[in-house]
Amino acid sequence: MCKVNQIIFALRGSALSGYLCKMEKSFRPNPNSFKNTFCVFREENREAVANLLLQYESKSGSCYYYTEKGMYRLSNHWGRLANSKWRLEPSEPETASKTKLGFANWDDFYPDNAIEELYYIQADYNRNTVNYQHKNNPDYDKKAILRTSFETTKRIKQIRNLLNLTSWAKHFDYEDLAVLRQKIIKELIFTNKTLEEIKREL
Repeated sequence: MCKVNQIIFALRGSALSGYLCKMEKSFRPNPNSFKNTFCVFREENREAVANLLLQYESKSGSCYYYTEKGMYRLSNHWGRLANSKWRLEPSEPETASKTKLGFANWDDFYPDNAIEELYYIQADYNRNTVNYQHKNNPDYDKKAILRTSFETTKRIKQIRNLLNLTSWAKHFDYEDLAVLRQKIIKELIFTNKTLEEIKREL
């Protein structure tokens, strides 16, 4: 692990902020500094980097801008990036351009690995979407079950099928499909029951 990465994970709050402030002009972490991390970036207007110096451009064309508070990333691809999981939360309304600018605070980068139970699932029934969050997220209320990345991915796939398909519901006697969906999905999120077990209990 390089020196910058050690600093980012060892320091928090004002201590990290003060350190980066002193380094502002020379702070250019190696791309490997963020290897094996999970982070949720928030989409920003491109004007946010208009006066910032481009400090790194990857082989795939992603541009990185480092500030005292965090990182801006301009890219046309998000999700799994080599050994990291960096997701972009789109703005509302979502911009039409495929290339989007995202920002994340330094404290928003959490460690990732395939062994530990680091992730929990969130479903948005209004938007008909499902996603995962890291257990270090300050919003985690410790109610949703924590799972490994593999088990999380497996459950998310099942939930997306429940949200987007209707063929699975033909064997159930329910007047309101939305209610049935939510009932099954909540069991998938808040229990360790398998999908088959949940369906048998309905």
